[in-house]
Amino acid sequence: METTNTSPSSTVSAPRLRRTLTLWDLVLYGIIVIQPTAPMPAYGVFSNAGQGHVVTSILIAMVAMVFTAMSYGRMARVYPSAGSAYTYVGRELHTSLGYVTGWSMTMDYMVNPLICTIWCSKAMADLLTGTRFQVPYPGLVWPVFFAGMFTVLNLRGVKTSARINAVLCAVMGAVILAFFWYTIRYIFRIPQFPESFFLRPFFNPQTFTVNRVFHGTSVAVLTYIGFDGISTLSEEVDNPKRNIFLATVLVCLITGVLASAEVYGAQLLSFHRFGTDFGVFSQFGDENVFSHVAGIAGGVLMTKLISVTLLIATVGSGMGSQLGAARLLYGMGRSGAIPKKFFGAIHPKTHVPANNVLFVGVTALIGAFLISYDNGAELLNFGALIAFMGVNLAALTHYYIRGNDRTLGQLIPPVLGFLICFFIWIHLSTLAKIVGSIWMIAGIAFGAWKTRGFQSDLVNFDVPPEE
Repeated sequence: METTNTSPSSTVSAPRLRRTLTLWDLVLYGIIVIQPTAPMPAYGVFSNAGQGHVVTSILIAMVAMVFTAMSYGRMARVYPSAGSAYTYVGRELHTSLGYVTGWSMTMDYMVNPLICTIWCSKAMADLLTGTRFQVPYPGLVWPVFFAGMFTVLNLRGVKTSARINAVLCAVMGAVILAFFWYTIRYIFRIPQFPESFFLRPFFNPQTFTVNRVFHGTSVAVLTYIGFDGISTLSEEVDNPKRNIFLATVLVCLITGVLASAEVYGAQLLSFHRFGTDFGVFSQFGDENVFSHVAGIAGGVLMTKLISVTLLIATVGSGMGSQLGAARLLYGMGRSGAIPKKFFGAIHPKTHVPANNVLFVGVTALIGAFLISYDNGAELLNFGALIAFMGVNLAALTHYYIRGNDRTLGQLIPPVLGFLICFFIWIHLSTLAKIVGSIWMIAGIAFGAWKTRGFQSDLVNFDVPPEE
């Protein structure tokens, strides 16, 4: 019988994360991060931007995201512990391009809690309108309330558990099923309509132009934001080379199909009641339109149910995105890219970057009074699309330009992913491109000055681990 060497040097190793997550664990995680109600809060914004072609915009965005998801999955094989666009770009293309990608992502992190503050404020004011709980000056009170709540809870280190997230996801699933049930029942009771009525959410000849649809797509990308978070779990996944790739693609596909079905039902309801997809906007604004459209089929109860569900989900998203932004700023401050004394500080009791939480909270509050929800959404997508283009180029460089396996499968997906994302990006609004460009120019100029022309690395963009 053979003996095994059991000396300390051969048996003792550094602690490692356990590879316990399966493919479907990853898919569930991705759906929870994106949220199964993803297109509902911004439905009005999507419809205004695409002149009613919401389904088409979401499906075009899905194609771009699926190709980009393939690139994320492939790059996760190469850098299993990184899981970030700026790391992929910095290591495959150039460190300065990695910095530019990271800087664009910083804008995403900063804008996300801002638009959550705007949406929650508008939704709460809408929810309480006409009730005894209606407050005076809602445009002032609710932004202060939600920005303050996000900040206070994050300062105290309050986090939602995985169980709460799973329960919330189940509740959202039940609400979605109720919406489908009432919508299908309503549609089947409608007198016979021509086929064009059911095709109208895909193509409306009165409002269709390529520029309008792709402008709508540039906003509809917001539906998929967060899918790339799957790649950060590479070290905890069983068979990561296979499962990260499949899960990232599947989450984009499932999200796209579910989101398309949700807005398709909403558009049919709106078309039937108002004869247009814009009939409710003048009454209710852009932010909480979906709830009122759902009320066409399900009544006031459905309107309130969806409003409350989306409000709770967006509060969770706002808290999480604010802490994510604070942690990213901490990584920048820790490395000396921005003032370390302020941004690189950690609260000794809560282990939270408290200064950064306050900074992001104040930014969200001020921004809520300066910009609209749709402008904020486009600003967020400005940076996200830059990161997505960078990941596609990184995958192309690693697997096709430098790799030995130069097949069409390594060439076509990243090229198409890059081109579609670029085409969507150039159809962002002029305001989003101007503000986003100012942000990028400022970051590039600062980085060049700090590193004397990018002669050295400026920032470690890896978000620090939890204490």
